[in-house]
Amino acid sequence: MKNKYANLLSPITINGMTLRNRTVMPPIGSNLATVSAEVSEEMIKYYELRAKGGTGLIIVENACVDFPMGTNGTKQCRIDDNQYVPGLYTLVERLHAYGAKVSIQLNHAGASAYAARLNGEQPISASNIPSKKGGTIPRPLTVDEMKAIAKKYGESAARAQLAGFDSVEIHGGHSYLLSQFLSPLFNDRKDEFGGSAENRARFPKMVIDEVRAAVGPRFPIAIRISADDMIQGGNTLEDSLELMEYLQEKVDFINVSIAQNDTLYLQHDKMSLPEGWRSYMAKAIRDKFDKPVITSGNFRTPEVCEEVIAKGDADLVAMGRGLIAEPYWANKVANGEEHLLRRCISCNIGCADHRLAKSQPIRCTVNPDLLFEDAYKDKQVKKSINVAVIGGGTAGLEAACTAAEVGCNVTLFEEKDRLGGLSWMIGTIPAKKKIHYFVEYLENRAKELSNLNIKLNTRATKELLDEVKPDIIINATGSKPLLPPISGLKENVDKEGGKVKSTFGFIENIDAFDKEDCKGKKIVVVGGGAVGLDVVEFFAEKGADVSDIEMLPVIGKDLDTNTKLDAYHMMKENNVKQLTETALQTVNESSFTVKNSDGSIEEINFDYGFVCLGMRAEISDLPMAEAYAEEKDVKLLNIGDSFRARRIINGTEEGRNILKTLEVMGAFR
Repeated sequence: MKNKYANLLSPITINGMTLRNRTVMPPIGSNLATVSAEVSEEMIKYYELRAKGGTGLIIVENACVDFPMGTNGTKQCRIDDNQYVPGLYTLVERLHAYGAKVSIQLNHAGASAYAARLNGEQPISASNIPSKKGGTIPRPLTVDEMKAIAKKYGESAARAQLAGFDSVEIHGGHSYLLSQFLSPLFNDRKDEFGGSAENRARFPKMVIDEVRAAVGPRFPIAIRISADDMIQGGNTLEDSLELMEYLQEKVDFINVSIAQNDTLYLQHDKMSLPEGWRSYMAKAIRDKFDKPVITSGNFRTPEVCEEVIAKGDADLVAMGRGLIAEPYWANKVANGEEHLLRRCISCNIGCADHRLAKSQPIRCTVNPDLLFEDAYKDKQVKKSINVAVIGGGTAGLEAACTAAEVGCNVTLFEEKDRLGGLSWMIGTIPAKKKIHYFVEYLENRAKELSNLNIKLNTRATKELLDEVKPDIIINATGSKPLLPPISGLKENVDKEGGKVKSTFGFIENIDAFDKEDCKGKKIVVVGGGAVGLDVVEFFAEKGADVSDIEMLPVIGKDLDTNTKLDAYHMMKENNVKQLTETALQTVNESSFTVKNSDGSIEEINFDYGFVCLGMRAEISDLPMAEAYAEEKDVKLLNIGDSFRARRIINGTEEGRNILKTLEVMGAFR
């Protein structure tokens, strides 16, 4: 594998710091620090696993250099006082033991500060412009305040040295304080810190100067930038190339990111974006300044990473979400185990939405254990235990694989001719194809297990269960479209040759829709949830005239932050008509009758109409399983969407929880 990925797996030295390979874990907030902002054991284990997995450089999540005005999260770590050095030292020590180099990101949130910590004070920024639409209005910093903050960056960098870090990164992007000076989106100052590129770069340059003075010449410093704000009126790549002329001299390498708060769906690389899609920006920075650069952008597979480095677009590849999903990414690539890579599907649920919208600790849709990974495999059952799994979707597969990996004899029944369930079906939508990564990983994982017997095209029956003699039955039969008793729906939906389709009807005909010229065709979608918006996006981007009908006052109410921002942008760009507070009354062959918010009745014609009102648990097999379990006195678990229709992350977690059931049963040695 070293020859196949000679560039990706080769070392690189940056100002005396030698990395074992070109993989980087960039700084991603985890909400794993203590309430008092110190490093926790949980946080150490989280990073330690990525070091153990072979990552070259780990950049620890952004640390606050000026509390409380600079804080940006509920449980963000701090580096603004020496009391935080011992915990950070222990963190670095544990990561160094596995051969990783360790950096930490220094940050001041500015206008993006976490309001609950400001004790009623107004946040600070370059100007009085919020860092996102609807955000708190900040006050402009004085020159003396800027000088004081720059010194705090320097003092924090010195603490990072004391704690044993190999490098520091200064955050100059993503709508935080330095970005608020660099970007004309936020900076309309009339003094020497606003206006021209040189002026807008003046305060960030002060920060870099203070950091360099604090750490000396032989300590690597990186700066992370939003190379393109991806918003009209913001910095373009060309603007950033000019700004970097004033910032690059005293930094050793550059972490090239993109976007601001209002383009978060690009900063976090929405699912539909290809791997390495923004590497051209890193190449432009690298070519102009001849300094090592880090690139990022939905990297998942080693072939793409190798190509980007080999052709000189970047020197290092950052995989934040990729390493959350697969901490052993580098080692698996080096050891020829690419088929067992648990690739991130770019859903942004547990990693982004948990932290940004819900103040929850970091989690992952495809990885149910971010701290211990495969440690559960060290526990093996002490006697023969038979497990029957009904349903081969992602929840059922996770349960089946986990049970087999600890020594259970597992039989999985799937009535269809392939595994993956709803996840596989949703993954056939072009914008959602990365969901197939998870199904493919589970299938490959299952193939490694001789004690896991998968029976496709087989519906579980009492007789088949008798053959298995299960000690545990897991019902994981998933979900199906919710089709309420609306007049005309049953008669018209998914009828052969008909114009009205359910969610499944859309997916089953997606190849035909993809080939069809949809430009100008009238498409009406009922339902403004995740699946409804998938249908909206599919047709809107094919040039159709799309309307979305939603009973609630807003479309996408329960979507994660990333997807919601992307959906609103997509609908605006494609002129999608949003008919909110509108209720479906009748389904006709080529029209929907709806009741508008004012009580009026309207008929809306279409070329195709889609009823996407969510999903409901598919439990047709559950009564049989319940009766069998009661008769035989065996344990029955109902997991995933067959318990309640939700997200993939819930089913993955519940599938792994078979370990808890086995533990309670006293099954382990």
